[in-house]
Amino acid sequence: MTDPLKFATHLAIQAGNLLRKYYNPAGFPASIKSDRTVVTEADLAADKLLTDAIHKHYPSDEIVSEESSHHLPNIDSPTWIVDPLDGTTNFSLGLSIWGVSIARLVKGSPELGVLYFPLISELYTTRRGEGAFLNHTPITTRAPDPKQPMSFFACCSRTFRHYSIDIPYKPRILGSATYSFCMVARGAAVIGFDATPKVWDLAAVWVLVEEAGGKIAALEGLAPFPISITEDLCKTNYPTLAAATTDVFTFGKSRIQRKSKFALVVPERKTNG
Repeated sequence: MTDPLKFATHLAIQAGNLLRKYYNPAGFPASIKSDRTVVTEADLAADKLLTDAIHKHYPSDEIVSEESSHHLPNIDSPTWIVDPLDGTTNFSLGLSIWGVSIARLVKGSPELGVLYFPLISELYTTRRGEGAFLNHTPITTRAPDPKQPMSFFACCSRTFRHYSIDIPYKPRILGSATYSFCMVARGAAVIGFDATPKVWDLAAVWVLVEEAGGKIAALEGLAPFPISITEDLCKTNYPTLAAATTDVFTFGKSRIQRKSKFALVVPERKTNG
């Protein structure tokens, strides 16, 4: 059987190249799904490529995908979690930050992750216990540097609507949850936060940030991993904070407060038992 990390790396590049064929700097038609997120024909084509390849090479594994499979019937088998196109809004508007995210979970927790952003030529790879890499070069998180006064805070567009923020770093909204957390892993951002990510936004970057030396965890509510069996993973958000160090994480957590009118709805967690 093919090494899972090599397989995922090859597959992410293959899917990224497919998406590149659909990409148009002038924009690409998109529609709104029932959960108010954006989808394009390119998302669906990449999803088919990814899921078909995984089914072929790992027929006994489970698959969770943003575009085709939101239910996990069994956590005993290894599980692939894919986001065929993270940053679909960017993609549809002709912006360049978007990519493919692939992770493999063992016993419910991420074992490896691959993220590929084809237009900016960035390939992130990681496996538990083996470090984190950007284009095959090791990366690490970077604590705030007194000599660099322009540290930044990567966040999503919903952050300031749902939370009160008091963080002394420049905020940057990049339009891709996975890319924001990659910025923490590579040492560009000190803190990264996403207010409403799903498991497919988190699985690959979760292990990437940890292997790069950072800390990533749910800000509040349920932790996404080990993954559980739920009715519909599309309906469960996991507000998540990543930081360069444990101390920075603790500091950031104390400075991000949910606004009272945006109550966090925590679904009942189900298990195999």
